[in-house]
Amino acid sequence: MCGIVAAVADRNIIPVLLEGLRKLEYRGYDSAGLAFIDASGLHRLRSVGRVAELAAQAEDSQAAGDTGIAHTRWATHGVPCERNAHPHISAGLAVVHNGIIENHESLRGQLRALGYVFTSDTDTEVVAHLIAHELTTTVDLLSAVRQAIAQLQGAYAIAVLRESEPERLVVAREGAPLLLGLGSDGCYAASDASALVQVTRRMVYLENGDCAELMRDRYRITRVDGTPVERPESESQLSAEAIELGNYRHYMQKEIFEQPVAVANTLEMLGTARSLQPGIFGAESESTLGEVGQVLIIACGTSYHAGLVARYWLESIAGIPCSVEVASEYRYRDSVPDPRTLVVTISQSGETADTLAALQHAKSLGMRRTLCICNVPESSLVRENTLRFITRAGPEIGVASTKAFTTQLAALYLLTLVLAKLRGRLDAEAEAAELHAVRHLPMALAKVLELEPQIRDWSERFSMKQHALFLGRGRHYPIAMEGALKLKEISYIHAEAYPAGELKHGPLALVDREMPVIAVAPNDTLLEKLKSNLQEVRARGGELYVFADADSDMKESDGIQVLHLPEHYGALSALLHVVPLQLLAYHVALVRGTDVDKPRNLAKSVTVE
Repeated sequence: MCGIVAAVADRNIIPVLLEGLRKLEYRGYDSAGLAFIDASGLHRLRSVGRVAELAAQAEDSQAAGDTGIAHTRWATHGVPCERNAHPHISAGLAVVHNGIIENHESLRGQLRALGYVFTSDTDTEVVAHLIAHELTTTVDLLSAVRQAIAQLQGAYAIAVLRESEPERLVVAREGAPLLLGLGSDGCYAASDASALVQVTRRMVYLENGDCAELMRDRYRITRVDGTPVERPESESQLSAEAIELGNYRHYMQKEIFEQPVAVANTLEMLGTARSLQPGIFGAESESTLGEVGQVLIIACGTSYHAGLVARYWLESIAGIPCSVEVASEYRYRDSVPDPRTLVVTISQSGETADTLAALQHAKSLGMRRTLCICNVPESSLVRENTLRFITRAGPEIGVASTKAFTTQLAALYLLTLVLAKLRGRLDAEAEAAELHAVRHLPMALAKVLELEPQIRDWSERFSMKQHALFLGRGRHYPIAMEGALKLKEISYIHAEAYPAGELKHGPLALVDREMPVIAVAPNDTLLEKLKSNLQEVRARGGELYVFADADSDMKESDGIQVLHLPEHYGALSALLHVVPLQLLAYHVALVRGTDVDKPRNLAKSVTVE
């Protein structure tokens, strides 16, 4: 959600700001804007809609300057419109902000009483006026920002410029991601490294409570109370090429087809080893994991579905109790903590606000054994956990997650095997067989992708529907949930997922010829029971689309479409069966003409509660 780019440099920074915003479009937004300083003073451009519209304004006005801030907004307070778009201005200041200021109403009342006039419905305008008011008692912009943010409650990342100080910017962070970029010609800031790789790979990641002053040739970081601090500089491994679309039509399509490589990269640390080493989860993993009594998985959305699959693995293979919680619900209910619990948090971005808050809640209850599975090594979630596994999926731009999901599943399966080994449930022969199966995953995924032409044919018939029902059993029920989520996210077809055995307990009432039913049907011990469930659908006139394994005897007939995957993959079949569901959602969305990579109302990284 929302994106920030800021720059103070010895160059015209308008192209840098606009290109940075383009790289942040995947996060989700409904308006965009920028503010910059040139020889004639402070200027602001804002637009509702895509960054391309803002870029056209900048070109028409011949905008140029060497200090500026830019923003893509995902509406939280106030409808998407130009007056609510960032930046917001007060007394020669311009401010952009990610996050939510929880006490904005009380601050708004105080500022109105002081004579400040509000022209938007946003919580961000409060920040602009508050900093302006602090500048009535101090001449230093950094001090004014520190004094202002000390009064804020909630989560924020902000960037501020001042017309009378064109040689500097001030940024601050609490809860929402923000990093600095150190270039040869100036200093930069952004909410995501992808916005800055165009100018530098030298990054400094700010911590919660940090404020920073940026100038062309230097920067300094302090805490809110003014205490100077230093943060380590790192070199981003993100390349500009990795976030380019290439020959694909959409990022989602690109990322679906990157899954064999992404899983191979994720598994690369196994090398050619003949045994599993707990150290792949961190230096302290053997002692920590060896004493675990149960596992608690916390996640949101697609990552939550990965956790649900892992529960089946952990309990059946490792023999360890596992519960899975939706992060946004976990900290708002009374739970029973156990200090021997391994708390596993899963997130693609590592900046998901609900997951971070749930982790802190678990820690506050005394559960200090924590492990995160994340795709971004520099993220807040990685820094907050004792143990970590970086999935190495590479940049995922499409809002509908694909390769992040399969790499999370690969990581969770490795965790299952390590725990099973530490608990004496994986002998040498079984370990060797498991390692062989895991290493074969990239090739198996590549074979599944060859089914795209058949799935494209299905999408033509499927795209005219308004509702869909997804069915699965056992560890494939969460895969059905993920398939339903993908379809609703990008095609806007209403879709629900159910355990197939629950069909007769309610959902069967919805089944008719206008309600297609998608079944995930691997050739496992539950297949015969699933077949009975599918006959219940067919008897009511429902049309079936079945994803089966190569060695199953599922056959097409009137009203039953069957697609056979290349091979049956046992416990790991969940990773293969999700891929055709991703392709189905993608091709249905293409037929319906929706915005595949940027579906309405959704954001890639949900950095507010």
